[in-house]
Amino acid sequence: MSGKSARDERREERLQAESQGEQQERRKRLLQIGSAAIFIAVVVVAVLIVISSNESSGGDTNLEEVQAVKNGLAGIQQSGLVLGDPRATVTLYEYGDLQCPVCKSFSEQIVPEVIESQVRTGEAKLEFRNFTIISQESVPAGAAAVAAGKQGRGWDYIELFYRNQGKEASGYVTDEFLKEVARGAGVPNIGQWEKDRESKQVVKEVEDTTAEAQRLGFTGTPSFAVEGPGTKGKETLGTPGEAGLLEEAIEEAS
Repeated sequence: MSGKSARDERREERLQAESQGEQQERRKRLLQIGSAAIFIAVVVVAVLIVISSNESSGGDTNLEEVQAVKNGLAGIQQSGLVLGDPRATVTLYEYGDLQCPVCKSFSEQIVPEVIESQVRTGEAKLEFRNFTIISQESVPAGAAAVAAGKQGRGWDYIELFYRNQGKEASGYVTDEFLKEVARGAGVPNIGQWEKDRESKQVVKEVEDTTAEAQRLGFTGTPSFAVEGPGTKGKETLGTPGEAGLLEEAIEEAS
């Protein structure tokens, strides 16, 4: 009986040793898995931060399409926020918000056709009027465009702002961003532009054109109106989805 008991004790000791070894190996594997999981989680968080930053901040001061904007407006006269020959008898008004993504799409896909077909040829002039409805950030953005217009770079400013537009109301419309757009737009005197954009007169102009858009019954941006010999004052057009509709309205107003 004593021999059997000794064998049993040795067997139990061996099983305990094996069990302890298995437990240690299991803990080692769990630690490895846990470390890998933590590393993956850190990488995922870092990627999400980068993606979120790109999506929310926008308005990077590393400006895009500066030359494309210059080329598109080259040779066309500017005065304030009016683009085209001041003697043109028809005026197409665009009421827009520089933070508006739909306005950005229009500036890239629809408005250029009208500029080339009827503004560049002198048939009509195109006037941008601020209609600040996105957020409070739209007011300094609009004022910056008006101030650029005082130095003959209003439309350069508008178009370049749109090309570098960030996510609306995300805080990207900073003083530095506005200044970078002014520089990219070719505003000659940045110091004067700084003074103008913060002046009561310029801010009031932004407020006045916004109030005008509301009086005309507009509720969204961009909204258009046309005025010429063939109209009875400003005739509202709403938001035509094709350049051809704006071109037809200009022809009828002539």
